[in-house]
Order: sequence, then structure tokens, then C-alpha cells
Amino acid sequence: MDDGETATHSAFPILHLHQTASIISLSSTHQFIIPLMQQKKQLSLFDLSMIVVSLVIGMGIFRTPVNVAAKAQIPELFYMAWFIGGFVAFCGALTYAEIGSRYPVTGGYYKIFSKAYHPSVAFAINCIVLISSAASVAAISIIGAEYLSKIILPTEMQNETYRVVIAIATILVFYLINLLGLKASSKTQNVLTVIKIVLILTLICAVFFGEQTQTTTPIFKTTIGALPSWTDYGKALGLCLIAVSFSYAGYAQTINFGGEVKEAKQVIPRSIIIGLTIIVALYIILNYVYVKVIGFEELKTAESIAAILASKIFGPAGYNMFSVIIFISVMGYVNVNLLSNPRAMFAMGEEGALPKIFSKMNKKTEVITWSLTIFTVVAVVIIFYAKTFDKILNYTIFLESISMASSAATIFILRKRTAHLDKKTIYTVPLYPILPIIFIAAYTFVALSIYADDPNAALNGLYIFVGFLIIYFIGRLINKK
Repeated sequence: MDDGETATHSAFPILHLHQTASIISLSSTHQFIIPLMQQKKQLSLFDLSMIVVSLVIGMGIFRTPVNVAAKAQIPELFYMAWFIGGFVAFCGALTYAEIGSRYPVTGGYYKIFSKAYHPSVAFAINCIVLISSAASVAAISIIGAEYLSKIILPTEMQNETYRVVIAIATILVFYLINLLGLKASSKTQNVLTVIKIVLILTLICAVFFGEQTQTTTPIFKTTIGALPSWTDYGKALGLCLIAVSFSYAGYAQTINFGGEVKEAKQVIPRSIIIGLTIIVALYIILNYVYVKVIGFEELKTAESIAAILASKIFGPAGYNMFSVIIFISVMGYVNVNLLSNPRAMFAMGEEGALPKIFSKMNKKTEVITWSLTIFTVVAVVIIFYAKTFDKILNYTIFLESISMASSAATIFILRKRTAHLDKKTIYTVPLYPILPIIFIAAYTFVALSIYADDPNAALNGLYIFVGFLIIYFIGRLINKK
């Protein structure tokens, strides 16, 4: 969910070696893990700030401004959507920070649903998150294919079919590499995050290398040709927030760091504020540069927008160079997701939420072969079925909206169940319950906007959720027998 777009969309972080846990059974259907040992406090303010940035900044900002401009129709609504998306991100990240602080367990995103609602809801939501992650891999692969096809394919072959082929081939190549036992190192996370920031700052410099004069004045058009009403603007804003949400997604994973932060009560809110301030500032400035250099009307239908900015700085060679850089970034994103998400499925298999076969590991290569294969197949099927970034975007964000709104709502339940905790040792979200309510309302609004724009995508998302609930109870029935 960039933006979704980082590997940390995964509902299950890899198990920490420094934490030992015991499964406490509350009933035949309710289980959750209680830490027996206190998690090691090892994340500093800088570490967590960089984590927040790396969770959010991905590939979406190099593609979604096109979608936002097309839906906004006018620059004022375009910029407003990015500001609102940033504010909603602040509300959500602070809400998740308290949830993680009150319930600091490994795999918190799964266990909190189980504790607050029911194991069936935890199963269904986390399966949806896994599908959403696969959809993000599919969407980002399409973005990479759009950039790469511009420089390796002749004009007559630059169409949807060949982009799908490139995107699927990218995923399959890294699937094969992962089967060999390739492992990613988390030690380079801060370095990679700084590189991302430098990359965006370089693109921002394009504004100093000439700007395009707007040829026509953007006009907000309604379907009946009448003057736009507040309802028309509201509908357009909702559609803008679909792509904006994809670009800001990822901060929900702060839920998993509540027990590992030094002086959590002070560090968590500061790191979130610092991280998201960096993100929002970079996004707003970069979008301003897109509009100034490319032109707002042209932005609505432009392709390879980041490469266009690079060409303004480095000339025609910059266009090709940056297209390749974007594609390499996509490959890294795909690879990390193929490493992390199968481990999420592995954790579900170990806890019995998925069949035990998902927890099988190749003894020689230590590859979780079954989970890796299933996740890869899901990503490929989504590309083959949806074919375009716009279609995948609706599926991904609708599923994400269900997940985000319902997970944020657990704060109301956890506050009651953990009222005995010493408030000096945990973080509490300011202006409670206003910020959580704003966040939940915003994602509900986005979900309704997707339904209005693409009913099939929304209904299919609901069918998937209900389907997973049915699968859970059928599995429980089979296990009892």
C-alpha cells in the first residue's frame, strides 16, 4: 500500500530474535502472544524517523500525480488533495503509534485484530493485506514497465500488452532469484532512505532549468456542463485521495515498533512528526515542480514524469538514465516484497491461521518455497487480470481502506482493555478521539469514492473479505472434525 509501496506493507514483520513469547489461550478460538521478555530498546529518534520515511516514500510519487491531476482538473484541488493526504497520514501514524505502544508484540498487525475483534477478522484482514501487498507489487511493476518500455521498445510496441509482459517478467526473475536463497540486509535501510531523498531533491532542481508556460487555463468540468457545485468538488477530491492514499501508505507499520524505541513516549511522536514533515514537504514541492515544468494540463496525461524532469536537468540522456534508475528501484521493491511477504504467510502458517504447508521451509536454501510461490502467483494474476496501474490502484486502495479503518478503530477497544497501564511508559495520541476519528472517516470516504468510481473493484473487495471469513470458519470446522 506507497505509497504504498514499500516492502513493509507486510502485515507480519520478521520475528525478532531478542523476543521470546508464549501463546496464551483465552478460549478455543482466541489466542494471542504475550511477550515473556521485554523487547530491547534499540531504535533512536533518527532511526525511527528514517523508518517512517522509508515506509512511505516509494515509487508512487513518480506516477500517481498524473492520476491526481486528471481527477482534480484544477491546480487548487490538486494541491489540496496532497495537503489533506499528508494531514490524514499524521492522524493515522500517531494513532498507530499509540496502538503499538499499548500492545507491543511481534506481528502486532495480526494479533491486535485477534485480540480486539475475533481471530476470523484477524485472518480475513491480514489475508486482505497480503493480497493488497501483492497488488502493490503488481502496480509498482507496471510503473517500472512504463518507464523501461519507453527506452527499450519501438513506438509501435509501447502498449499495454508489452508492459504487462515486462512487469510479469520482472516479478518472475526475482522469484527465481529468491528460490536460490537470496537474502536482503536491513542494515542499508538508512542509506537507501537518504538516497531516495537525494533522488527527489535532484528532480526538484528541474524547476531551475526552465519551466513550461501553461497553454490553457484549467477549468473544472461537470458531466452536465453546469457550474460545479460543492458536491462536484467533493466527489473530485475523493477520487484524488485514492491515488494520494497510495503514495502516503506505509506508516501503519509504526504499530510494530512500540516496544523497541528508546524513550518511546517522547521519541515516537517526534519521529513521526519529523518523518512525515519530510515526506509531506518533499511531495508538495515535487508536485509543484511537476506542474511548473510539465504544465498542469500536460501532467494529466503525461507518462514517465520523473524522467521528464531528469531530461530538463541532464538533457535527452537524462530521460533514459532516469528511466533505468526508476526500473532498478522497482526491481529492488519487488525483491524485498518477495522476501518479506512470504514470511508473513509463514507466520500465519505457524500459528495455524493458514494451512501448515505455508510454514514449510526448504532445509537446504532456507527458502519458504510454498509461501513464496503463492505470493508470486497472486501478484502475477493481478497484473494479468487488471493490466493497468489505474485498475490495480482501485483494488489496492479499497482493500487498504478496509484494513486501515478497522485497524485504527482498535484504539478505542485497546484503551479500555489497557487502562491499567502506566501512562508514563506508553505513548498516547494527542486530541483523542478526534485524530483517530478523522483518520477512520478519511479512509471510509476514500472507500466510498472508489465505490462511486469503480463499483466492481469495491464489490470484489467486499466479496474477498467475506470469502476469507468463510474460509476461516470452514477451516475451524474441518480442524474440529
